[in-house]
Amino acid sequence: MFDFLVFIGRFQPFHIGHARVLQQALAQSAQVIVLIGSAKQARNTRNPFSIEERTEMILGSLKPEDAARVHCQPLHDCLYNDAVWVTNVQEAVQEVVSKHSATANPRIGLIGHKKDQSSYYLRLFPQWESVDVENHHALSATPLREAYLLGQMPAQDLLPQGTVNFLQTFQAQDIYHSLGEEARFIQQYKQAWDVAPYTPTFVTVDAVVVQSGHILLVERKARPGKGLFALPGGFVDQGETLINACIRELREETRLKVPEPVLHGSLRGQRVFDDPYRSARGRTITHAFMFDLKPDTSLPKVKGGDDAKSAFWLPLSALQPERLFEDHFHIIRAMTGMY
Repeated sequence: MFDFLVFIGRFQPFHIGHARVLQQALAQSAQVIVLIGSAKQARNTRNPFSIEERTEMILGSLKPEDAARVHCQPLHDCLYNDAVWVTNVQEAVQEVVSKHSATANPRIGLIGHKKDQSSYYLRLFPQWESVDVENHHALSATPLREAYLLGQMPAQDLLPQGTVNFLQTFQAQDIYHSLGEEARFIQQYKQAWDVAPYTPTFVTVDAVVVQSGHILLVERKARPGKGLFALPGGFVDQGETLINACIRELREETRLKVPEPVLHGSLRGQRVFDDPYRSARGRTITHAFMFDLKPDTSLPKVKGGDDAKSAFWLPLSALQPERLFEDHFHIIRAMTGMY
């Protein structure tokens, strides 16, 4: 018998497969720590439900006496730094253990199933015993979520009652309708490539422009991610080099008046960001360029243009992951050394 079993997932939404794992954890452990990933991410079609809403689904699917033994904790993504993510997991677990352990040396395990490449994290914690469980009917949250956002309630035998109750209530909210519009946009976007002989991979560029502790951002004018903050950037045109595409997009979206030779002279780094799920539009690999402009008492004037509703400078300390598009928060942290 374990003192604590750790169950990590995104639970978008919490389905019957997740519930089966949680029930097995409760049968084998005095207490269960559920780490809910992608906390504080902007709402989108991949992450439509907040940490509070997913906690409601999970605890609402349990008997009161079982819910009292489950501790739901937020877990922030660190897409491009496994070491930081592992540390976050360890700290979240230790926080619960330090408050609720009845022994000085509790027996801790990690429960889950190896469904695909995304389950590699099960190998990152050798200090905890691993409890491998069956993937119930190979059930995945992705088709359930996609159907739900397009207006089709998933079959109730695939969802615990707590999730059914939540999803029915959520359908009446404005945010559900907004997410549905985004889902339909993405569906139509992908249909344009149905006749391609193979699934396309897109190449984009993003400009990470920093000056005097501020970063240059834009507010997106259109879907996907309408209203979210983003790095200036976009798709690479035919015949363009990556750096030329980046500078073109930077100028089009921010009207930044810094001369091109100064931008080239301010270039401090380049990195590829290729998380397979970083964009809802499909497989998209972006090349980020960091420009560190010379400190000054005033920031260069900027103005939104092209795909940007507005452009502005934001203090790096004011960055909020729930306001940023796709993985741009993680790109900024990686490029500026904020990890």
